[in-house]
Amino acid sequence: MHVMLAYDNSRNSRIALDAVRDMLKPIKPKVTLISVVEDVGSTTAGADDMFRAQYDEQKTGTEAAAHELAADGFETTVLIAEGDARKMILRAVEEKQPDLLVLARHSHKPDPGPLSFITRKLDALVEEFDHMTFGSTSAFLARRAPCPLLIIPTHAE
Repeated sequence: MHVMLAYDNSRNSRIALDAVRDMLKPIKPKVTLISVVEDVGSTTAGADDMFRAQYDEQKTGTEAAAHELAADGFETTVLIAEGDARKMILRAVEEKQPDLLVLARHSHKPDPGPLSFITRKLDALVEEFDHMTFGSTSAFLARRAPCPLLIIPTHAE
């Protein structure tokens, strides 16, 4: 069995990682973690630095998650992509043909940190605009993915 897990090193994706580990540990499928680094949406001089920092953080976090799974006996692969998460995950699913795609449901609960209240407000605004324009990532993939999709709820701690 081959499972693809959308992973961005956020609180939500860590919940999905734990769910995959707990649910599938008895069969130990091959797990491909895909992390998509999206454009920072700015043309300012610091945008390249912000993108590079985000890329490095997601890559490091995704590789660490893969090592955690490997330590539990899972065969793991890491894919890092750049662009629109919906399209890049769909492309990876079409190319790698996993038996199951797993992703965390988006929530408005931000990762903890000193500026989480700002993050929460910005995230809610961006999410609302994004949902009105394109629909959620999970809804997009549910309509288009050629394999079963498991969406992990993230409201519980």
